Amino acid sequence: MPRTVLAVLLGLALAAPALAFEPLAFYKALHASPELSFQEEETAATIAAELRDAGYTVTEGVGGYGVVGLLENGDGPTVMLRMDMDGLPVKEQTGLPYASEATATEQDGQAVHVMHACGHDVHMTVGTATVRDLAARRGEWQGTLVVIAQPAEERGAGARMMLADGLFEEFPTPDYNLSLHTLATLPAGKVGYVPGWMMANVDSVDIRLKGVGGHGAYPHAAKDPIVLAAAIIMDLQTLVSRKLHPTEPGVVTVGSIHAGTKHNIIPDSATLQLTVRSYSDEARATLLDGIRRIAVKQAEALGFDGELAPDVEIRDEYTPALWNDPALVERGVAAMAGAIGAENLVEVPKEMGGEDFARYGRTEEQIPSFMIRLGVVPQDLWDRHQRGEATLPSLHSPFFAPDPEPTLRTGIAAMTAMALDLLAPTGE
Repeated sequence: MPRTVLAVLLGLALAAPALAFEPLAFYKALHASPELSFQEEETAATIAAELRDAGYTVTEGVGGYGVVGLLENGDGPTVMLRMDMDGLPVKEQTGLPYASEATATEQDGQAVHVMHACGHDVHMTVGTATVRDLAARRGEWQGTLVVIAQPAEERGAGARMMLADGLFEEFPTPDYNLSLHTLATLPAGKVGYVPGWMMANVDSVDIRLKGVGGHGAYPHAAKDPIVLAAAIIMDLQTLVSRKLHPTEPGVVTVGSIHAGTKHNIIPDSATLQLTVRSYSDEARATLLDGIRRIAVKQAEALGFDGELAPDVEIRDEYTPALWNDPALVERGVAAMAGAIGAENLVEVPKEMGGEDFARYGRTEEQIPSFMIRLGVVPQDLWDRHQRGEATLPSLHSPFFAPDPEPTLRTGIAAMTAMALDLLAPTGE
């Protein structure tokens, strides 16, 4: 999006005096102006400007379009607050007056519509409001705040890129990491929490099969990679049911299969694309090793060996499982209860989705980390859903539409309370 367009939107959203900030207007401006992963230039500049205005020392261009804000306020712990910035290639269908009409070109050259369909506009607004509030309340805490606006979360790359670019070497290493993510199955005004494992390891696997093409009427003169693909797909279903302990979660999903051009032509190749989900490193290794073994051995069994052996590629867009430190969760829940009321805190189930916030807690420092789940569902929609009269749009849906006012108010109060608790002065 041209800089002038976003500047105009944000000029309407923000009041003129320094440190003035209106979360709802800021959110709507961000929602109307999403940018794809690896393209968050204007969004990053907007966040950087807000941090500078609040008194943070700001570094841009960390791991791509990543932004780091630093505010030192005496002796005390270092707390990192992370927000993510990228939108999704989704055409918005919410009908909201501030709905996105943005378009962009993906890295592969495809022209797409763009939408904040995962709530990153909520994350940025809550994060920005929280850290501005903390900057204005420096008399209430001691320590160091490290604020990061991360690119490319949807591609599982942004956290890795920022860490590789020296996030924990060039800037203070945190004692605690905090973040949030919207939850499309919880009413606005509520906060969900999960002690321990919260989100899964996420791996993408490509299986490229080679065959010998021919006429569909003469299959004996060909080697049909579609038959091989079918055999592999069916065998993959045994990995979770027969290779993992029954209490160990795992998912192996074939999300895409491409082969052939016509009814009566046996193709000479087929491609499978898989998503693989797990929690423990051991379960992850079992699933990935099993996929490779099944592909290779099924090919051998059906005569696709030698030059026809399949290629199995585990993509580098790996996202590690997210572990919420139980002690930090307990402390954070207590702090949030004082700010938003214990009745608005809900322990929610862990999920098989992925979040690269996990990487910040899996470095050699093993930093305690906690990501909360922020409810976004409008109350009237929630009530109709409870009566069986409506379904809830999921994350990544073109109909995903948070109820912004209670969502933002609750998120800001919750994140601020946790940060103030961790940074509370200890006295002489």
